[in-house]
Amino acid sequence: MKRYDKAFKEEAVRLSDEIGPKKAAEQLGVAYYTLQEWRKRRTLHGDGAHIGSGHAYAPADKTAREIELEKEIGELRRANEILKDALGFFAKDRKR
Repeated sequence: MKRYDKAFKEEAVRLSDEIGPKKAAEQLGVAYYTLQEWRKRRTLHGDGAHIGSGHAYAPADKTAREIELEKEIGELRRANEILKDALGFFAKDRKR
């Protein structure tokens, strides 16, 4: 399955608004139904649509800063778990 970045999707949707989805899909080499799905997402999610491949949509009430902070919290929690595991490993080694 081919993946497209956010900028491409946004431009494709804009073009489809101007010349129609069928013509835009043909010009861009994108399946008509794929372009229609992007248009639907724009309607449902507004500015949060087309965030890129493999990412979940953010609720509309969350700001970009809140999303960034939640991501950072997740990364810090993972790092903390790694450090806890390492501490346990080295503590066992010292007891010998």
